[in-house]
Parts: sequence; C-alpha cells; structure tokens
Amino acid sequence: MTEDCDEQELLSLLDDDYARAILVATSAEPMSATQLSDHCDVAPSTIYRRIDRLKEQGLVREETQYDPDGHHRSLYESRLAEVSVAFEDGELEVAFERREPPEEDVADRFTRLMEDL
Repeated sequence: MTEDCDEQELLSLLDDDYARAILVATSAEPMSATQLSDHCDVAPSTIYRRIDRLKEQGLVREETQYDPDGHHRSLYESRLAEVSVAFEDGELEVAFERREPPEEDVADRFTRLMEDL
C-alpha cells in the first residue's frame, strides 16, 4: 500500500461507479466483499478488482475478522476522508486526506484476537 496516491489513478477510481460505492459504503462501517457485492448489486469478482485497486492506492484498509467457528473473513474500511481538486495557474492539483484508523495498543489487539478465536 503506497502513501503517495497517484493523481490520475485517484481520479480514475473516483470516476468508477463501483469504486465510489465501495468507498461510500465502507466509510460508514467496515464491510466484507460479499456485503459489498450485495450492496452494489455486482459480482464479487468486480468488487475484488476494485478493492485491489483501492488498496494499491491506500484508499481502503483490510482487516481480518475471525469467527468463533474457526473461519475468517476480510473486512474493508475506507481510508479516504476528503478529496479536493483545484485548477490553478494552468495546473491540476489533487489533494486528499486519509482517515487514520484508531490507535490500538498491543494488549487490546491480543485480547481482541483471543476473543475472536
């Protein structure tokens, strides 16, 4: 995951209906690919392709959730908080602000991991 999002790729992603829908839905709450597929009414393969592009640009983060029955699934959460586009002095400037995940100390993470198991 890169911390420097490519301007052209960001604009391309924001022009994509499914990528925008994923960013909007996961800004409210983390969602699995299956939930996103249902939400967007599109095949899971389309969701995974968009998620891969969004992850490459650092716009979504993936977290693994463990179920008590031993299974696990990935949840995706938007990291994009704000985008601004400016046309100034003959140049295009794109700026974005990331939403940072809350700090979690090692003890809390271990406790959550053990509870999930």
